[in-house]
Amino acid sequence: MTNSKECFKNLLSKVGSGENTSRGMSREESALALKLMLQAQASPAQIGAFMIAHRIRRPEPQELAGMIDTYMELGPKLKSGKNQRRPICFGMPFDGRTKTQPIYPLSTLVLISEGQPVVLQGGKRMPIKYGVTTSELFSALDLNLADISKTNLQSGFEKYGFALIHQPSHFPIADKLINYRDEIGKRPPLASMELIWTAHRGEHLLASGFVHPPTEENALKVLQILGEANFVLIKGLEGGTDLPISRACITKRVEEHKIERLIMHAKEHHCSGKDIAWESLDQWKNYAIEALNGTGPLKKALLWNAGVYIWLSGMTKSITGGIEQAEECLKSGKAIKTLENLIKWSKDSKIYQNSL
Repeated sequence: MTNSKECFKNLLSKVGSGENTSRGMSREESALALKLMLQAQASPAQIGAFMIAHRIRRPEPQELAGMIDTYMELGPKLKSGKNQRRPICFGMPFDGRTKTQPIYPLSTLVLISEGQPVVLQGGKRMPIKYGVTTSELFSALDLNLADISKTNLQSGFEKYGFALIHQPSHFPIADKLINYRDEIGKRPPLASMELIWTAHRGEHLLASGFVHPPTEENALKVLQILGEANFVLIKGLEGGTDLPISRACITKRVEEHKIERLIMHAKEHHCSGKDIAWESLDQWKNYAIEALNGTGPLKKALLWNAGVYIWLSGMTKSITGGIEQAEECLKSGKAIKTLENLIKWSKDSKIYQNSL
């Protein structure tokens, strides 16, 4: 343990020596630093100092890539089933939403209803926003996804094409670092890394949200270092992957390593409107059920988001075609039926887990 702390001290000196003398870590050094933190081989004082120093200096692309290497080594691993379509893996801030109504749980239900697998990730309410979480939103729809075992998570993904990597349940050593976010009062570089990490192994389409252009450019470089061939970076609502309907949506799409800038306009597809403000979980639940039935104030946002992601996944040749497919899904009741099937699966899974 002493040797580990001395090793970490040397890594800390690289990022915390001041503006003129601090320097970036290599990919391997960054991977080691995070491993020592996750395995509690660095002291609490060292971990807190590292997080705040690294935030002030700003992580470099190879450092974030190294951190992802460690998450891939120590974290949960999810694999697609035989002949399963490549999933869309959504990366969004783990500290949730506080300003706008989330759309992604609803677009997820439409996507998997249409045979497009989806992987989400997140945890409990956490600093610094303490916003509403993915698991809370699904729980409001009576779909309880926390505490699903890794075995049932994998089998459910293969059967239904849907998985939520819930950090407290599936990656508890990472969850132990959450308190540091509150104590330092800032998002650490871990928060940037979480936007571009996925537990899925194999071919997938990674969708990552961002707010500021420097974040977008950094994410692009990290994903290129990691060898990700297909991904889309989205200036979404609150740094997430929900596409706004009140303004143009700025994205950068990479297909087989080829970069394309895309600016999409909801108004060109009759989906423009106001991004509805967040008020309460009860209100969101009512709006969500209405949208899944093809009505209500979230309908346009749902059609826009689900339609664009259907197109990005390759199921249609145009955004218009994706929106039409999403609308038919809602009209036919497929999305509601998918929700009902997932609710039954989650309840059966927990009954089985409790019987062991």
